[in-house]
Amino acid sequence: MATVPVDRSTVRLVADPTRLITKPYLPADQGPVVGPHTRLELVIRRVLSLTSAEVRATSKQLRSRFEGRHPDLDAVVGRGFSAVSGHVPDVADVSAEVRWLIGAYFMHEYSIEAAALTNPSIVVGPDQSDAPSDSVRVVVSLRAVGEGHVSSIEFRSGLVGPGGEISLDPPGTPVTGDRRSPLFDKEWFTAKLDEMGAIDGLVTEVLDRLDASFSLGRLEEVLAGMIPEDGSWIVALQVVQMMHWLASSSYELAFSPDSELSQRVLFPNGPIESRGMEDARMVRFSRRDGTFRYYATYTAFDGFSILPQLIETSDFQTFRIATLNGLAAKNKGIAIFPRLVGGRYAALARSDGESNYFMLSDDIRFWRTATRIQIPARPWELMQIGNAGAPIETEAGWLVVTHGVGPMRQYALGAILLDLDDPTRVIGHLREPLLEPLPEERDGYVPNVVYSCGSIIHRDRLVIAYGASDTSTGFASLEVDALLTELTRR
Repeated sequence: MATVPVDRSTVRLVADPTRLITKPYLPADQGPVVGPHTRLELVIRRVLSLTSAEVRATSKQLRSRFEGRHPDLDAVVGRGFSAVSGHVPDVADVSAEVRWLIGAYFMHEYSIEAAALTNPSIVVGPDQSDAPSDSVRVVVSLRAVGEGHVSSIEFRSGLVGPGGEISLDPPGTPVTGDRRSPLFDKEWFTAKLDEMGAIDGLVTEVLDRLDASFSLGRLEEVLAGMIPEDGSWIVALQVVQMMHWLASSSYELAFSPDSELSQRVLFPNGPIESRGMEDARMVRFSRRDGTFRYYATYTAFDGFSILPQLIETSDFQTFRIATLNGLAAKNKGIAIFPRLVGGRYAALARSDGESNYFMLSDDIRFWRTATRIQIPARPWELMQIGNAGAPIETEAGWLVVTHGVGPMRQYALGAILLDLDDPTRVIGHLREPLLEPLPEERDGYVPNVVYSCGSIIHRDRLVIAYGASDTSTGFASLEVDALLTELTRR
């Protein structure tokens, strides 16, 4: 049992299936199925063959069913038509009403929280102008799980009061951002390809044709001319696909300044995260010039493999997403320290899948070496351990909330204390779990779990945001001094 008293909040976040976004709905099989036409083209031709009465009746029914669910239904179906307009015969002669209906056939609603809302992180927000003097405005990130177990990243805003109590603002209607392709640094791109073991003569030839900084469009131009006419085309095609895959995994997202924080959804946009963006660990990073930048590491999943990715933002309106690189940037659960340590970026990781590691780097996107600092030792964590979010600086040391996996795959939260000057030294380790699932928290998509991706200290309280059994989200708080006393008790 926990030896440090923990207060659980009554605030509980659960999945709300009415939180919807819209996505393209395109046939998975684009190959010919009847004569020369793909399934997409066949659907378009079927719509074009409808009578005027059928078009009017179907459109009227759609508007009555969906206009109340979306602030701009015309914009939604407009995106659907834009996605397929190149396949519409004699498109200039197609009426606006038929265009609208074609667009509707190629869009669908997606419930981002249909399955779960869990595994949160919490940071002090960028704007404190409206916070009471004894409170702090916070940003909470959440793993929203929808149809097909595809995870996206959502946000909530709220306040933490002087006693660690939390209140959250009502969320707004979900919106997705506009994807932009950034300029790529050839040195970074080459290093990542080398790390993947992909550097060969053909790759080098592609790289030689690129400037020191290049766009996705320029890469596509170069790749388009690389398929040779001889029998090596299969290898060349693999090179084209791999380089395009890597470039497509890094992008930028921009949201309207008129949208609220709780409306913004980071939905998978790159091939490596096509099956989900999981467990974002946010940190408010203090830079040398006194300003702050927010980073979040998350696990990208494509259905077969995982890749650690990095989110970067200063205002939660525009986001830069990029791969994390280097031999040490692997597995899940990388958490970045909130400031430079010894003049370098620092992070915790679980490089071997079961132990805690410490990493240093001159570049926040490249992590080449890792030092193991903690192995599973207590009965409640013998299967594996890991961090539960970014370390928190205290006068006594770096406070790290951890998670441990014990018998019957029970997840519990614990804590360790690292030396401020040498974080490879563990100077404190809780003997017993800090937080375990309550009886009512044990059942869910993954039973017997409490899991956190981030905590903060406000005044004298540690506030932990935690997920319960991969289903819901709760909050807990405790006295920092009591926890530090327990951590340093011999």
